[in-house]
Amino acid sequence: MSVVDSVLARVPQPYRKLAIRHRELLKFGVVGAITFLIDTGVFYGLKLTVLAPKPVTAKVIAVLAATAVSYVLNREWSFRTRGGRQRHHEATLYFVISAIGVAFYSAPLWISRYVFLLHTPYTSRFVEEIADFTSGQIIGLLVGMAFRWWAFRKWVFPEPDTSQHTPTRDHALTR
Repeated sequence: MSVVDSVLARVPQPYRKLAIRHRELLKFGVVGAITFLIDTGVFYGLKLTVLAPKPVTAKVIAVLAATAVSYVLNREWSFRTRGGRQRHHEATLYFVISAIGVAFYSAPLWISRYVFLLHTPYTSRFVEEIADFTSGQIIGLLVGMAFRWWAFRKWVFPEPDTSQHTPTRDHALTR
């Protein structure tokens, strides 16, 4: 029994059907949670050390690091039943869409810093940190994730690949 199957077995029946119906989205969310931790760790590691005067650059590097991990996890887990493209074509599309996603992730932080001037010396260090976290790690993440979910399903992993789909395993818990 896979980890997903064992988790689904513990979910109450009405929610189990919903979870199975939206399993790609749930897996995408788990991958997002993992890469959120990577993104946050890299962002603050850089922002509080070598890139202290350049938080947007730190954010871009953090998103790129998280994106590399995200591709592997999404390809091999979240969207493993989709595909049909050659791996190099799929990877190219993934990283092009992710590059566009960097703008979505970084724009709220840039607006917070350079439009609203929520950084020192215009505000306190405490307000700066709250604004950076809210705009970069929450708003940016939500906007970027919504864009990537839509774009990945539309262009990178567009349709189910029936040759890899195993209905018995994927739907065993719905019976």
